[in-house]
Amino acid sequence: MLFNISHNDKKTKKAITDLVGKPFGLLENFRLKGIGSPRLVILKASQEIGSILNKNNAIKYAHVELRPNGIIIGFQAQLEVYALVIPFYKLVIFRPGNWITFHIDHHFISVDASKNSKKIKDFMTKIEDQRQKQPYEFIN
Repeated sequence: MLFNISHNDKKTKKAITDLVGKPFGLLENFRLKGIGSPRLVILKASQEIGSILNKNNAIKYAHVELRPNGIIIGFQAQLEVYALVIPFYKLVIFRPGNWITFHIDHHFISVDASKNSKKIKDFMTKIEDQRQKQPYEFIN
């Protein structure tokens, strides 16, 4: 789900927490050796996200935050901050070449994984490890 998180809105925070859980605490963050990705360059995005990103011509960056039940991909367009919230049971990851593509339903973001490849590889391993801990949810 795509959210505009520019403003401190309790309904939006609750919706995000319901989807992917509360942020990790300090001790869990320390145990995992960080829960955030390095800065990633956005190469391609779905139509809705692309229209948001094309509001300015600057290089588009994203970051990924790990949560207990999913991930949050944050990015900025002009002065607005957006979050693509993806629970693990809806997360699909493709890794063609030096790209990593995160999918949920009809949204996707492709990022460049060639820079800081060691850090990105370690972060992707954390995502997969956390994902394996989650029970599978089946949608009827």
